[in-house]
Amino acid sequence: MYERAILHLDLDSFFASVECVKNSDLIGKPLIIGGLSSRGVVASCSYEARKFGVHSAMPMKMALRLCPHAIVLRGDMDSYSTYSQLVTEVISDEAPHYEKASIDEFYLDISGMDKYFGCFKWSGELRHKIIKETGLPISFGLSINKLVSKVSTGEAKPNGTKEVPSGTEKAFLAPLSTAKIPGVGTETYKKLSFMGVRTIKILSEIPIKLLEREFGKWGRQLWEKANAIDYSPVVPYHEQKSMSKERTFHEDTLDLQYIRSLLMDMTDKLAFELRNANKLTACITVKIRYADFNTFTKQKKITYTAQDNTLVKHVLNLFEQLYQRRQLIRLVGVKFSDLVHGSYQIDLFEDTIEQLSLLTQLDRIRHRFGADAISRGSVLVKGKGG
Repeated sequence: MYERAILHLDLDSFFASVECVKNSDLIGKPLIIGGLSSRGVVASCSYEARKFGVHSAMPMKMALRLCPHAIVLRGDMDSYSTYSQLVTEVISDEAPHYEKASIDEFYLDISGMDKYFGCFKWSGELRHKIIKETGLPISFGLSINKLVSKVSTGEAKPNGTKEVPSGTEKAFLAPLSTAKIPGVGTETYKKLSFMGVRTIKILSEIPIKLLEREFGKWGRQLWEKANAIDYSPVVPYHEQKSMSKERTFHEDTLDLQYIRSLLMDMTDKLAFELRNANKLTACITVKIRYADFNTFTKQKKITYTAQDNTLVKHVLNLFEQLYQRRQLIRLVGVKFSDLVHGSYQIDLFEDTIEQLSLLTQLDRIRHRFGADAISRGSVLVKGKGG
């Protein structure tokens, strides 16, 4: 019996699995989804490709060296969004309380279900319904909290299930690598390994003060995760429709260089918000209000992305098309809409590995010091808005 029961559902190799549903000839073959150029990045790959060492976020050039006979597809975010919505609808029809963490990942709070059906039995039936109605393989983990359920799903993959009975959480985590802890990236794992800490059991036994000395606030979180402590709730799913930023100038202006820089800066910050929320946008709107208060907007549909450079290019193009009156400008704004959850935080179909590395470093700085920690130089030099 679970006093609190959290189910984690994760679609296996989601992008690759969707392509296999669309084209059955791809089933059982090494398949890579991502940028087609030699400088592109792997967005997803089938388990057949993973056997050769291919993984997401790997440079495409390296992936093809490891698996030269792989089938490479650019990918189709519209299809992935459609299939994600199909899965969401199945879950919504059955689940009392669910959170959509990304395009292919869900948390369900099914506490109390033991009294009626049995949590594990109900979870298995839901999984079979998703597979039947979408054709997509999906794994799940069941435990008392989100952390342990997510880790157990990873252990259940591919296309499997894993239950961690109440009271066995620490024993389940103990022999696993610290790399299995959600949030532990390459650098943290390297530092822990250098300290001789390679298993979760060893990490769980290190004093909190020592971990805080080495990792700051993250040290306490590491200790809690290693000890299977996680009280985070399942947040009800509400789809965000759009996000936007506007700037009204203290004085109406014709300084087009500054206005373009400001639009770029707003776009950068919105793109960071997208990535931070695991979202992609497929529609951009630019807004201008002139000194006489007449307001105009121009909109463009684009391929799903959350990449700064791609979005900035479209925003500036829209501004050039929109600004026709050559009058003083009072306000400018940028809006992203047609938002979908993305399993990766940037547009791997377009990015090069260099852009991926740069954005990762910029986002780390923003996470640590705030979204305003980095701005474009021309905006910092001339801040004339409110």
